[in-house]
Amino acid sequence: MDDNWMIECLNWTFTFWNEKQMEIWELVSTTPQEFKGGDIWTLALTINDGLKAIGYGLLVLFFAISICKSTVHFKDINRPEQGLRFFIRFVLAKTAVTYGIDMMTAIFNICGGIVSSIAGKMGTIATSVSLPEELTKAIGEVGFLASIPLWLVTILGCLVIIVLSFVMILVVYARFFKLYIYTAFSPIPLSSFAGETTSFMGKAFIKSYTAVCLEGAVIVLACLIFSAFTASGDIGLADADSTAVVQVLSYLVEVIFNMLVLVGLVKGADRIVKEMLSL
Repeated sequence: MDDNWMIECLNWTFTFWNEKQMEIWELVSTTPQEFKGGDIWTLALTINDGLKAIGYGLLVLFFAISICKSTVHFKDINRPEQGLRFFIRFVLAKTAVTYGIDMMTAIFNICGGIVSSIAGKMGTIATSVSLPEELTKAIGEVGFLASIPLWLVTILGCLVIIVLSFVMILVVYARFFKLYIYTAFSPIPLSSFAGETTSFMGKAFIKSYTAVCLEGAVIVLACLIFSAFTASGDIGLADADSTAVVQVLSYLVEVIFNMLVLVGLVKGADRIVKEMLSL
């Protein structure tokens, strides 16, 4: 078997990883309205409109509960400041349910501006992971018997990198699913603003949605830092006197370790945002 297939396999795997990084950048910079042609966004809006009727019903219920718990006697409502406070809360809650989509879109655009600012300062994600010339030469000089363990190292290394690529891109796709779920379901939690004792649900919803939007900024920043690190040449190679198996194994272990760090940061983007902003 020609040993060049190992070089081609490694090059294809690194290209696949780089393409997924570029795809992440495209996905994070894409709005929910543009994703997949906007069909999913239309579905989310349709569900949102259907849930508004339930949201208005809960709005009245939460408002009534708030009045009952906030006033010991119904005559307390006759006080102008108390009645005005209830009226303003009700109007604001109804506005939140009616124009919730506009409010959520504004939050997403603000978070998208943060992503654009990061990209503007640091540039787009670079495709910096590649097979060094030293390894290409070493693999090409390997004999048949010595290449057998090299096949195993190459196959296992490529499989791990491909799995990590899919895990990373799945996290980004899952973010879009969460955005659509929040959009479709928003009338229910937003209606809780009508009651003083139930408003914590609406506040938690807004905080959680903001965290999902900001995940994109953390993901892009993590990818940019990874690209800058790999481009700096700090990923070392084994001694040139070592066998090709040792050189390839040493390089793949270090590359995969850095990829694991990146994938871990991407998967934990939501936790990072919540910790930074105490959400």
